Amino acid sequence: MTDLILRGRRVATPEGIRPASIHVSAGRIQAVEAFETIRPDLPVIDAEHAVILPGLVDTHVHVNEPGRTDWEGFATATRAAAAGGVTTLLDMPLNGVPATTSVAALSVKRAAARDQAAVDVGFIGGVVPGNTGQLSGLWEAGVHAFKCFLVPSGVEEFPAVTDQDLREAMPVLAGLDARLMVHAELPGPIVRAAGCLRGDPRRYATWQGSRPASAEVEAIRLIARLAAEFALRVHVVHLASADSLSGLSAARRAGVRLSVETCPHYLTFAAEEIPDGATEFKCAPPIGSRANRDLLWEALDAGELDAVVSDHSPCPPAMKSLDTGSFVSAWGGIASLQLGLAAVWTGARARGIGLDRVVEWMCAGPARVAGLSGRKGVIAPGADADLVLFLPDDEFVVDAARLRHRHAVTPYQGRRLAGVVEATYLRGMEVYRRGGSDKPPAGRLLERGAE
Repeated sequence: MTDLILRGRRVATPEGIRPASIHVSAGRIQAVEAFETIRPDLPVIDAEHAVILPGLVDTHVHVNEPGRTDWEGFATATRAAAAGGVTTLLDMPLNGVPATTSVAALSVKRAAARDQAAVDVGFIGGVVPGNTGQLSGLWEAGVHAFKCFLVPSGVEEFPAVTDQDLREAMPVLAGLDARLMVHAELPGPIVRAAGCLRGDPRRYATWQGSRPASAEVEAIRLIARLAAEFALRVHVVHLASADSLSGLSAARRAGVRLSVETCPHYLTFAAEEIPDGATEFKCAPPIGSRANRDLLWEALDAGELDAVVSDHSPCPPAMKSLDTGSFVSAWGGIASLQLGLAAVWTGARARGIGLDRVVEWMCAGPARVAGLSGRKGVIAPGADADLVLFLPDDEFVVDAARLRHRHAVTPYQGRRLAGVVEATYLRGMEVYRRGGSDKPPAGRLLERGAE
């Protein structure tokens, strides 16, 4: 690793965006000094018109390798991450085969990722029926959190948990002080809404009606109650419905150790704008209305949400039912790993929200969720020198064929976004340069608590 200095007139530090020089040694930030403070014996990279941001931390990525590498893989996912300014990602315990529900499966996953990662990669363990005995071992092996589904996940290797399963697992997780990430939809409201699926399968309203907001509201109520009972840290993934906000706030006021994320697609799109047959927009929970989107933005701006992460969940184009346009049969997942920063900044800028807030939502906030505060997601002494040169005033039109994830399918196709990643540095090494060739993989496999 080369010692160097990166400096800019606009550097996103914890104290605000200001001129600064970032002094890097052995991959870490040694000091954040005044812009003019440089050393003649070190190379200096000047950001010029770019803002220097901390590398983004994305705690919700489905890489799918091994087993379903034709959906996505570590090489393609991490290249897309680097191009989007993401320097650290956490791989969800599904949809790869085997699912990351045992120490043995975690070893297989790490072997698949090793020597392919363009950015740093950590892993999340799974909670499924019958694997409570594996949880302590997974935690000792370095997973950053655990994940469960309350409804079918879509893949047979990762079944949903019941109330009883949770009551078996939660005391173990609480004893470890581990965080449980929850796909918060309960099956009851979805079963009751199943008649909606008899509607026109090409209409988004058919899919939206089949996954009512009450499924999320009731799930959060259940999880908050159990988290309080077992004194467990719980994280609600991909919050979609503003109807859930009051329950979240009430739980937090009552002392429940509850954090929550939302995703760029819930902040960008609106159900009324989704064309018939546009199955690239399908995800679960579904994208809500314009009014719902505005309420999510208000909650984010008010500090009621902790993080914005991608829930990048791609699949082969055939699984999206693009030929029939059926929202009923299409795989539910949105590919956006490379576009999250630009999508969220576009929405924030339009609402008069500063770039410093986006840094909190997409860098520092997810780092806290992952247990990586102080090491990732911040420009400060002691942190890894994960840095992004970002041009916030430049705009581009999304061309899916030029994105670096495996398949050229995304609902952002043709959308004009603000904010261009000029370069991405991982521990002081350039891992992406706009218009440049791919760099050799430089990412590390992270373990919780390890340096």
